[in-house]
Amino acid sequence: MKHALSPQEIDRIVEMAWEDRTPFDAIEAQFGLAEKEVITLMRQQMKPSSFRMWRKRVQGRATKHQALALLEKGRFKCSRQRMISGNKVSKR
Repeated sequence: MKHALSPQEIDRIVEMAWEDRTPFDAIEAQFGLAEKEVITLMRQQMKPSSFRMWRKRVQGRATKHQALALLEKGRFKCSRQRMISGNKVSKR
């Protein structure tokens, strides 16, 4: 990790990593954490059983890996969702 993360940033990273449709690339673009660093952070922040469940669910999931995702042009996007580049912790 490049810099110390605030508790709010850690909460947001965990929330984004837990979401099925948020790719690791989006987390890296916003917070500068590579997939391996996100996995390490999740391991630190979660109970072992919850981490194993999350890991099993996201491993190889196309929506978590931008290169594997076959997203259509007209994919649903919530009207309240900001552009990834503008998605700041200020939502809280």
